[in-house]
Amino acid sequence: MSKSAVVHARIEPSVKKKAEAVFGKLGMSPTEAIRLFYTQVSLHKGLPFPLKIPNAETRRVLEDSREGKDIEEFNSLDDMFASWEH
Repeated sequence: MSKSAVVHARIEPSVKKKAEAVFGKLGMSPTEAIRLFYTQVSLHKGLPFPLKIPNAETRRVLEDSREGKDIEEFNSLDDMFASWEH
C-alpha cells in the first residue's frame, strides 16, 4: 500500500515530548504511533477507547478544582483514606 497521504498537526511541546518518550519506550516512532492510532480508528469505526462527556456534577467539580475551590491536601495516602472514615 502506498504511503502518500500526509497529516499535519500542532501540539503543545511538553505533550509532544512526553508522548514521544513513551513511544521510545515502546520502540516506536511518532509516525508509527500515528499510523497505529489511525488504523485502530478505522478498524473500530470510532475511537479505540471510551470517551465520555462529563455530567453536570463532574463538570462542576473539575471547574472548582481548576479554581482551587474545596481542595483537600494530605501528607500521605493513609491520611487521605483515614479522612474518608469520618
